[in-house]
Amino acid sequence: MSTTLSPARMARAAEDAAVAKATGRPLKTFMLGLTGGGYIALGFVFHTTSQVGAADAGWPGAAKVLGGVVFATGLVLVVLTGAELFTSSTLTLVARASGRITWFHLLRNWTVGYLANAAGAATVVALVHLGGVWHQANGAWGEVVLTGALTKVRHTPVEAFALGVLCNLLVCVAVWAAYSGRTTTDRVVAVTMPVALFVSAGFEHSVANMFLIPLALLIKSGAGAEFWSATGLTEAACSDLTWPNFLLHNLLPVTAGNIVGGGLMIGVFYWTIFHRLGH
Repeated sequence: MSTTLSPARMARAAEDAAVAKATGRPLKTFMLGLTGGGYIALGFVFHTTSQVGAADAGWPGAAKVLGGVVFATGLVLVVLTGAELFTSSTLTLVARASGRITWFHLLRNWTVGYLANAAGAATVVALVHLGGVWHQANGAWGEVVLTGALTKVRHTPVEAFALGVLCNLLVCVAVWAAYSGRTTTDRVVAVTMPVALFVSAGFEHSVANMFLIPLALLIKSGAGAEFWSATGLTEAACSDLTWPNFLLHNLLPVTAGNIVGGGLMIGVFYWTIFHRLGH
């Protein structure tokens, strides 16, 4: 007997999960969304720590892969605890395609989950900043945050959208694959490598960016001369790091790309294969 679900049964499990998500109580969705945003933010804390000193590594590609693997901790926690994550909740489009939920249910789930993820990520931002984590390694931890955030806000909207599509295609295929597992180990293995791929390749995840870029903005505004001197960065070099650039050049187009990559290119695509064409 197989210990995993078949692809057709995975599709049914994904649809059933989408119905449960979309029709759940908004307060429950919000509370689960707080944890989802927090777990992804903590995954990025792990990722950032792994990248301190990576610029001096003899094999920078390996350092990026390591960062992707450790970041996957965030999505593993989301999957195992049943947390609400906007990017994976784009899969609720499969339940809408089947007519099992309304557009109201879908949009309510997305809106509540998105806002809750932002609040959860902001909570971790505040704690990390207040805890002075960004001073670690003589400011190198904060330097990783700033350089990463600068790369993200310097994308054109088209680039950010495309990178958002690629990211959530991988996130949602990871979550979809996790439906095949019957043990904790199955689910951890299913999730880890697709997530490591998107992180190491520099694809864009809207909820992760709700942590990274606001933290970078706080570091930029609060850093003293000692930090700038230790890192070799300057405040002028970080001039592109602004709230308008975060919203217009990153968060909004990345969010749109995440919806297309996860909801359409994974959710509706597999729904078409196994629901419309499967009989």
